[in-house]
Amino acid sequence: MVVDAVTDDVIVEDVPIVSDDSDDSVDVEQYWISGYGADFDVEGLVRRLCRGDIEIPEFQRTYVWNQNRASRFVESLLIGLPVPGIFLYRAKDAQTLRVIDGQQRLQSLKYFYKGKFADTGREFRLQGLKSRFNGLTYRGLPAEDKRRLNDSIIHASIIQQNAPDDDGSSQFAIFERLNTTSTQLSPQEIRAAIYGGTLNNLLLELNECKDWRTLVGKPNLRKKDQQMILRFFALYHDLAEYKRNMKSFLNEYMNVNQNLQGESIDELRMLFRTTVKTILKKLGMGAFRPDRAVNAALTEALMVAIARRLERGPIAASIRNEYKALMKDEEFLASISAGTSQLNNVRTRIDLATEAFAGVE
Repeated sequence: MVVDAVTDDVIVEDVPIVSDDSDDSVDVEQYWISGYGADFDVEGLVRRLCRGDIEIPEFQRTYVWNQNRASRFVESLLIGLPVPGIFLYRAKDAQTLRVIDGQQRLQSLKYFYKGKFADTGREFRLQGLKSRFNGLTYRGLPAEDKRRLNDSIIHASIIQQNAPDDDGSSQFAIFERLNTTSTQLSPQEIRAAIYGGTLNNLLLELNECKDWRTLVGKPNLRKKDQQMILRFFALYHDLAEYKRNMKSFLNEYMNVNQNLQGESIDELRMLFRTTVKTILKKLGMGAFRPDRAVNAALTEALMVAIARRLERGPIAASIRNEYKALMKDEEFLASISAGTSQLNNVRTRIDLATEAFAGVE
């Protein structure tokens, strides 16, 4: 492991993020879930999507299908082949439905009906097909084919949580287990979909912070960088509440703080910006990378430690020697290398990092 990361000659590119979550499953609870099936015609599904009656949370994974794959899905409906059903979630007392599984299929239909892909603005013509539909847009479909597509049926399984009703843990489990696509949603994508609110909006905002992007590289498509910001906030404020695994800990923090307002949001914003600015200035672009990859455990330990030190004022002295000494500490290195969500490792690395920087002026 390369430990001398306090250099300024690191190229900012698609830097991988290392986070050891192999031992980090959510505790299993007993749930009471009710559900029913519904058959939607495609035209009705698209109308509901456009009205917002069926919600594809903007925080979920971005649209990843290429035009050929989306075209083949539309073609399947046009030629009468069966397609997989979708899963929708109805929150308690809500009239809208939220997509659990089927985002790529639904987005493809919406884009085809609108005539262009929302992310790029390019025209959506069916392509890569060997049928007569190749090259056609929705508007260009013959009237009979358009009716056939409009009337095609997609089955939806609609589920609702009845108990327990005091937290969001079962919603997370539903998203995680019923998300059956080949590219499953990451834990942070699921959190963002379930706990959308002012805290999640803040994570999106802070993830664009210039200093942060310099430290961690380009935005991560699976929201691992946003999860690192969440880990910092949760461990800085609630380390004493950490019990067994990171996933459940972050779920609870985001659930409790979902709709923070006013001063609380401003304090979090200032805490984050001041911390990352100090780290970048004092340690350089490689601070979070003991090797090429950004290490999530190192990132949170360093950020919590520096934030704690900043509680008594700005740091004037150099902290590079303290950083280098920390990165030679075998106990610290072990705590950021394996089993990183285990209680002992979480507290060990944060305690050691806090101690390392506590005395700097």
